[in-house]
Amino acid sequence: MSADFTLNFTQLERYRFSNLFGGGVPELFTDEPPPLGEDSGPSPSQLLVAATANCLAASLLFAFGKFKQDVTPLSGEASCVIGRNEDRRLRVESIAVTLQLGRPAATLEHVERVLSTFEDYCTVTQSVRQGIRVEVTVLDADGTRLK
Repeated sequence: MSADFTLNFTQLERYRFSNLFGGGVPELFTDEPPPLGEDSGPSPSQLLVAATANCLAASLLFAFGKFKQDVTPLSGEASCVIGRNEDRRLRVESIAVTLQLGRPAATLEHVERVLSTFEDYCTVTQSVRQGIRVEVTVLDADGTRLK
């Protein structure tokens, strides 16, 4: 279960930072794309999208797991739209996440129930949704759209 945590970060050069999470988690280097940075690591916007997508995937796995349903290997794709607000400042406007189950839906039980509830348990997505539109699509292994 997730708990409160503290992140320690240090500027290494220009817009490149070292991020230390503690607890044996490997150091993560972040950077901005050119012209500000060197693109030597994920940007904060990329981390936001990754956090949203990974939290959704974990919630979906957990929800199916509650019914002893194996949907591995789960895969997916996430993208975002970055635009300018009324003050011409760059903002993440929306995030789209597609999750693909590793099994055909026909081989699974409780699919509708899982799909109707798993997003509610995603800490990151529900937090992000307070300010950013998040669209979620779920496909089965055959590519059939389930949600």
